[in-house]
Amino acid sequence: MDDGELTDAERRVWAAMPAGTRAALAGLSAADLRSLLLGVARDRAAIVRPSEVVRRWREDRFVRPAGADPRVLARVEARMWHLLPADVSGVELSPVVPVGTCSAVAPGSQNRIVTTMRASEVLSDPTNALAIEAAVRRRRQDEVHLAAAHRVLRAQDFGSGASSHFRLFALVSSARDAGSGSTQARLLIRHLTYWQTVLAELAPAAAPRLHVTTLDDDVVRERLADTVRPALDEGAVPLVDEPEHTRGRGYYTGCALRISLFDGDLEIGDGGLTDWTARLSGDAKERCLISCLATERLADHVAH
Repeated sequence: MDDGELTDAERRVWAAMPAGTRAALAGLSAADLRSLLLGVARDRAAIVRPSEVVRRWREDRFVRPAGADPRVLARVEARMWHLLPADVSGVELSPVVPVGTCSAVAPGSQNRIVTTMRASEVLSDPTNALAIEAAVRRRRQDEVHLAAAHRVLRAQDFGSGASSHFRLFALVSSARDAGSGSTQARLLIRHLTYWQTVLAELAPAAAPRLHVTTLDDDVVRERLADTVRPALDEGAVPLVDEPEHTRGRGYYTGCALRISLFDGDLEIGDGGLTDWTARLSGDAKERCLISCLATERLADHVAH
């Protein structure tokens, strides 16, 4: 990293360090740097007082408990697992993933990730981790469909009172391109049909909607019109075109999805086609669709 990429806080810290410190640390092996940082953490932990732990518990947005009722949340997620097609494999993800899991396949700053001292990062998005698992499984399977429910932690500040950690129920599918957008259409039907089923059963009175935005891909646009939409038209939750939607451009390829309640006013999930498994496997013919839903937001509006 050159000086132009440093934040103001980083420049201030380096300026206060003895000359040559930055170069010396950059020259350490990964194992030696890890040992150094663990030693620093051990020394800092040794002087922490119980009162300080309590203060941090009250004030630190990373560690405060979520406001959701775990019993309601467990019932909602249990029903979502029950509604999942039998050929979708459930994955119980680790709380941490290799450092760079998000930034290696998707645009985004590492500053939004909670990075550990052991060449790992706290899971911030289960779809990234599932894409890696899908790329590994694709070596021995014709196609892969995975699901996970996980509490994620993100470093960005979501505003006063908002939690930095929340639960997501995520789907990732990967298969080889069969030409003419047929693979993308098949994966889209699979994911969207599932979300239709979930929303129709759990939140029918909350005006649930599925939204789709085509991202400069004529083939995907055609398959949405002649294959995907007809397959979903009989569902209880409408699929709404959202051509004006701009979020997701540069992140998704082909099309982006959005899951909402109250006619689009409350977003509870998103997704889209990506090139993640293609990049992870080094095979441009791989097609990947991801989607996820914030279960705590859904749980606030489930039908009782």
